Formats: sequence, structure tokens, C-alpha cells
Amino acid sequence: MVQRKPTLDKDLAKIVHVEAAALSMAGNLRTHGIAVIFLVMAAFLSAALVGVSSDTAIVVVAAILGGYMALNIGANDVANNVGPAVGSRALTLLGALVIAAVCESAGALLAGGDVVSTISKGIIDPSLVDDTSVFVLAMMSALLAAALWVNLATYIGAPVSTTHSVVGGVMGAGIAAVGFQLVNWNTMGAIAASWVISPLIGGVIAACFLAFIKTNVIYRDDKIAAARRWVPVLVAVMAGAFSWYLSVKGLKRVWRPEIQTVIVTSLIVFLAVWAIIHPLIRRQSEGMENRNQSLRVLFRIPLICSAALLSFAHGANDVANAIGPLAAILSTVQSGEISSKVEVPIWIMMIGAFGISLGLFLYGPKLIRMVGDQITKMNPMRAYCVALSAAITVIIASWLGLPVSSTHIAVGAVFGVGFFREYYTKRSKRRREMVTRADPSGKEEHPVAAEVQQYRRLVRRSHFLTIIAAWVITVPAAAILSALIFLGLSLVV
Repeated sequence: MVQRKPTLDKDLAKIVHVEAAALSMAGNLRTHGIAVIFLVMAAFLSAALVGVSSDTAIVVVAAILGGYMALNIGANDVANNVGPAVGSRALTLLGALVIAAVCESAGALLAGGDVVSTISKGIIDPSLVDDTSVFVLAMMSALLAAALWVNLATYIGAPVSTTHSVVGGVMGAGIAAVGFQLVNWNTMGAIAASWVISPLIGGVIAACFLAFIKTNVIYRDDKIAAARRWVPVLVAVMAGAFSWYLSVKGLKRVWRPEIQTVIVTSLIVFLAVWAIIHPLIRRQSEGMENRNQSLRVLFRIPLICSAALLSFAHGANDVANAIGPLAAILSTVQSGEISSKVEVPIWIMMIGAFGISLGLFLYGPKLIRMVGDQITKMNPMRAYCVALSAAITVIIASWLGLPVSSTHIAVGAVFGVGFFREYYTKRSKRRREMVTRADPSGKEEHPVAAEVQQYRRLVRRSHFLTIIAAWVITVPAAAILSALIFLGLSLVV
């Protein structure tokens, strides 16, 4: 009789794990290889278009750093726009990647503008920098520091503000180059305040919309009739909000309308969308069962549209985080003067636009899953509240003149939805009545089950603490890293 070794199955399992690890490593190498090819192409493109001169090497290095920053923006920042839609199953991961990549590129190329502010948010005064070589070195240090910090945040699974990373990088390099007097501390104070204001406003608005939907649609005896009344209104509100959002934020570099024009345009969009959507929702809802699953179907298309619009606006705005310092370096090298605003060549816009899209495809899925699924459970109604909150919060912040972060707003909205769900689960008598009536046994909810529901935690606290900590230290971490890089480069160059 052949004796069977009890360890054979374990050994075979180990081999399978080793093979899986090898495949994973090969996939990572392929991903990194594509990223390296993109950076090399950015270098060749910059060298070919700038021409041969003594400063060509500086521009080439700056182009590589700009491309690297664009990759990291795509990997980290774009997840906030499509993550909730993916988590709610309204979009597949591949569908989200395609929509976001196309809309991000379109926003960057069509509405990114020909002129960008090279000193992010006006946090330093370039007139205090006498030597152009020092300024170029400071911009390169800021760009590299911001990219490294966002890369680290992506690796640990923390969505952070790329704008704040660039702000910290510029501040740190500026202090190391000239001193603390270079920094506009009033602006820095406003940015620090936005760490608290952005997520709070986003969370409160998202929670308010979710409360409205739960009260007026989800926990109604006739859900379909309620949906026919309110879903067209909610979709029209979203359309009007995004019309306003794109007017004041997404298209601000190519179109700057008066506030009266923005209000009238948004109102017209609201009424037009309501008139179109109302009969469509009525027709789509015919024959649907009186259950929450039917409501999710009705919210799916508006949610996909919101993800596309958020991505377009993000591409138009945040491409400057990658190409702003690069454009500043190119302008300074070519003109020999330091300017706070410069013309941006199309090849620089292309590096930023395609870098963001490529970074999203190569490295974005990790953060998309984090924002869309791992903080709190999403469905189309909750994801809709997050998307609408992002647009409305930017409108309010722009009106008040507050420098806010789209990342903080979107993630704050996700947390707001999650914490409101906890509150509503514990306190809502209406929900308890509906759950009890839905029990097919006809019995009342079991006391133990009710107690478990009352103390359910629907937001992962570990992710909450990690993300908050990453937000708080983003500016100082990027500033310290940038200052160290600047000092190191000053010794070498």
C-alpha cells in the first residue's frame, strides 16, 4: 500500500500561492514598465519641441517630474469621482476607468486653459526670488515632493488632496530657498481651514439629501409612486447644480460668465431636465416591484452622468497641479524671467491630460475600491448623494471664496452618508416600522436583532482615522520633503 504524505496538499497549495505571487509581481512590473515608457516619451517630446540648448536638460527633467505627478493624480485623485458609482454597482470598474479617462482628458485639453497659475493658490511671492535658477530648482523640488507624497498616500490607500500636496511642496521649497517671509500666511491659513470646512460641508449636504430620499422615497408605502414624484426633481437638481459647477469651476479658464448668467442658465437646465426626465421615469417605472431594488435602477443613469461630469471638471482644474510648475520652469528657462502666470503649450497639456488618464488605468483601481466600497457600503441612492454633494459644496465654497479640496469634499460626503446611516438605523422609528412590516412571518422584530441594529457600525473607523491623519499631515509632509529635496539638489547642482 502506498503511504500518502499528509503534507502533500499543503505543499501543492504553497506552489499555487507562489505561482499567484509570481503572476502578481509580473503584473506589477508590466504596470510600472508602461508608466516608465510614458515618462520616457514625455522626456523625448519635451526635448524635441524645446530644441537643443544649454537648458534642455532642465526642461526634460521637469517634463519627467510633471508626467510623474500626473500619473499620481490619476492614481489617487480621480477615485473620488467614480468610486461611489463603482461601489454602488452602477458602473463596472472597467466602465468607470474608461469614462473617467475620457472625461478627465477632455476636461484637461478642452477646459484646462491656455494660462495657469504657476504658483499654486498664490501662496508665495515670486518677486522675492532674485535668482531664476533658484526658482527653477524650487519648482522642481515642489513637483517631486508633491508627487512622492501622493504616491505614498496611494500606496497606503489614503485619498489625499493633490492640490494641497503641491501647495505644501511650493511652500517648503520657497521657505528653503528664501525664507518664511516668502509665504503668504493668510492664504495658508485659509487652506488649513479648508481641511475642516470641506469635508464637513460635503458630509452634511450628502447626509441631508440621503435623509430626504429615505424619508420621501425609500421608506414610503408606495415607493414607485414616490419615486415618480421625486426622482425627476432630484435629477433636475443634480443637472442644475452641475451646470452651475461647470460654469464656475470646470469651464472657468475658457468661459467666465456673470453670476446672473450662471443662475439663469442653471435654472433653465433644471426645468429642461425635469421636463425630459419626468415622463422617462414614469415610463421606466411601469411594472416595477415596490422594493428598493427598483429604486436603484432609477438612480443608475443619473449617477453615471454625475461621474462623467465630475471627472470632466476635475480634469479641467487639477491638471494644473501637474503642469503648473512644469509650465513655470519652461517659461523661466526660455525668458529668463519669473512670472506668476504663463502660457501653456499644448504639449505640456497633453502630458498632464494623458498622464492623469494613464495613472488612473494603471494604479487607480485600488483607491476606487477604497472610496467606493471599503469606507461604507454604497448603493446608487447613496452614491448619488455623494456626487450631488460634491457639486453643491464646490458651488458654496466658490461663492464664499473658500479654497476647498475636491478630494476632501467627496470623501467627506462618503463619511457623511455612512455616519448618517448609523444614526438613522439607531433612531428612525419609521425605518423600524417598515422593517417590521416587511417581515414575512408577520412577527415583530426580535429584541436582540433590534439591539444589534441599534449598535451597528456602518463606517470603518480604521479607514476614517487613516484618511484624516493623511489629510492633516499632507501640507507639512510635502513641505518638509520639498525643503529637503531643495537643499539636497542645491548641494549637488
